[in-house]
Amino acid sequence: MEKTNWLKYMSWTEFDTRRKNCDTVIIPCGAIEEYGPHMPLGSDIIVAESVSELVAGKVNAVIGPVVEVGESFNLFEFPGTMRLSMSSYRAVMEDILNSLIQWGFKNFLFINAHNGNTPIITNLAKEYQRKAGIVCAQVDWWRYVQAVAADCCEYTGWMAHGHASECGTSVMLYLHPELVDMSKAKKSSPVHPHFGKYPEMITYYEVAQTTASGVLGDPEIATKEKGEAIVSRCVDRIAEYMRFEFGC
Repeated sequence: MEKTNWLKYMSWTEFDTRRKNCDTVIIPCGAIEEYGPHMPLGSDIIVAESVSELVAGKVNAVIGPVVEVGESFNLFEFPGTMRLSMSSYRAVMEDILNSLIQWGFKNFLFINAHNGNTPIITNLAKEYQRKAGIVCAQVDWWRYVQAVAADCCEYTGWMAHGHASECGTSVMLYLHPELVDMSKAKKSSPVHPHFGKYPEMITYYEVAQTTASGVLGDPEIATKEKGEAIVSRCVDRIAEYMRFEFGC
């Protein structure tokens, strides 16, 4: 891990110098939850940390505290999944924001690799932009990837971007291949009879209702090369946005 831009690896004097020349903080967010039998429980936060590090290497930004556990209630039937309530998650994130604002930071980018956290961060960001005069943005990573780099995958829709499928596995193969056991990666179609029938509707199926293995899609065709293409394009786009919006 490159430690240069991580707040947690700085002495207080190093931090004091850095904050005087840096207005922007990246906050990695993710989850500890099942991510198929072939990848670790921490895949979401591991990806968020790695992407944050790559982005920080291209702009003038500090990487703030890592919020490892997220709102993962719909995955709690799988062993190892951890969860924070919405109120707990929001309270922790609010305290982190208050601390960073106290030290002069004005721009905040949440690199969030877990969908359950997205509405909580959105609500908090809108409130703090109004009351604290800061600027916030959020990268909802797995949805962001679909918008920016969908053509890097062979499949489309949930076959590529479902839980622990082609996209997620490819990204991990690029960022942390030592944590992926491809011998355990198996294609899995949804078991819920109504899944995907009305894609325009927002539904609330438990993950265990749609997949017995925790995988939804096809991780078997994932490759490091696909992951590199996805991550490189997406990181470049994030850095471009940050230079435009935050001037960092």
